Amino acid sequence: MVILHGGGSSATQWMPFCGMNETADRHGFIAVYPNGTGKKIESYEIYGWNGGPRRPGGDKPEQLQVDDVGFIRAVIDDLATVVSVDPKRVYACGMSMGGIMVYRLASELSDRIASAASIAGPMGMETCNPRRPVPLLHIHGTEDPAVPFGGGKGPLDPSGTDYHSVQFSIDAWVEANGCDGEPVVERLPDTEDDGTSAVRKTHGNGRNGSEVVLIEIQGGGHTWPGREFGPELKKIVGPSSKDVSANELIWAFFEKHPMK
Repeated sequence: MVILHGGGSSATQWMPFCGMNETADRHGFIAVYPNGTGKKIESYEIYGWNGGPRRPGGDKPEQLQVDDVGFIRAVIDDLATVVSVDPKRVYACGMSMGGIMVYRLASELSDRIASAASIAGPMGMETCNPRRPVPLLHIHGTEDPAVPFGGGKGPLDPSGTDYHSVQFSIDAWVEANGCDGEPVVERLPDTEDDGTSAVRKTHGNGRNGSEVVLIEIQGGGHTWPGREFGPELKKIVGPSSKDVSANELIWAFFEKHPMK
């Protein structure tokens, strides 16, 4: 599983942030954390991804020249020389700018990515053209102050990017995969008193058994559900749901959808 960090962050910071390596240890898969491109300011690593024009920073020429699709392909190839990799079970997930990049990988690297998952990161491109149906999971808080659920500019995002909405992204992949237009809607158990609840919307019956699933975190912020956030950070990014674990949801989705 390739895990892409958010914008202005790094692989080193992302490991304790999302804890996907802990999930990998429990379930027996390989967690890979690559770095995007960028710079260091003193000891702080500030890296990002070229997920398309509708990503933080928009059409910065220096960012648009970065071939992150080719880079991730090379990462997968290199990893296969070190450990045993099942080519039919290579997955990608990420959050925010990393999630936006995941959408591009699903479209342009569909020959290598079996299925994909994005947290708080809508599609950064205008269209998607995967060579094969790529099952997609999207998790997003309805009160996200950085990358708004309904699209547009987020008050927490200083770049002023006009983001696509979550629904735009879902609709694009429902069409690309040939899934049902109307989802099956299921409210997940609300077990924690944290101001959030979760709804799963599944567009099934896609080609090759693909589906597109949206986990809507009602009341959720710009967070990784299931991971703890301190009270000061919560004031900035909003609440992180304790009702669901994004890690477990993502891995269950990936196990269900190897490449066919």
